[in-house]
Amino acid sequence: MGLRNKKDFGRNEHTIDVDAAMQGSLIFKDPVNLRIKGKFEGTLEVRGNLIISDTAFVNAHIKGENIVISGRVKGDIEADSRIELSSHAVVEGNIKTPKLDIADGAIFQGNCIMMHDIFDIDDLARHLEIDADTVITWANSGKIPAFKEGDEWKFERKRIDDWVASGKIG
Repeated sequence: MGLRNKKDFGRNEHTIDVDAAMQGSLIFKDPVNLRIKGKFEGTLEVRGNLIISDTAFVNAHIKGENIVISGRVKGDIEADSRIELSSHAVVEGNIKTPKLDIADGAIFQGNCIMMHDIFDIDDLARHLEIDADTVITWANSGKIPAFKEGDEWKFERKRIDDWVASGKIG
């Protein structure tokens, strides 16, 4: 589910460019490449790739899979796969991601939590956007890659992502 080829990041023919001042919530349930070039205020939730270009000013809570920031962002940012701050990025807010790349010259003011590669039941339920009872049922039946730590089910991010990519979910 991660980025396969960094060179192709954001260069897909299905990229949506937003070059205007907008306010509100943009939520994409299906994978998309979204590039913000103007001013945005509100909530951004993107499945796929989000690019905040160097001309953008974003004041929002941001959630996505792969996020590249070259402009100015004020607000908390959460990525399932990775966040990249380019040399012109200015970010004021908290970051939660498994992978973070900060280029020389980028400015980051806030806290960073590097997500663990191990999920508990609730984390996995949020990651897969399903209820926790379904995760427990799948774990107990052996349908999902899992292991126990004491009495608690645990799930490796990579094995779960591979399992989802293989189409075995559902």
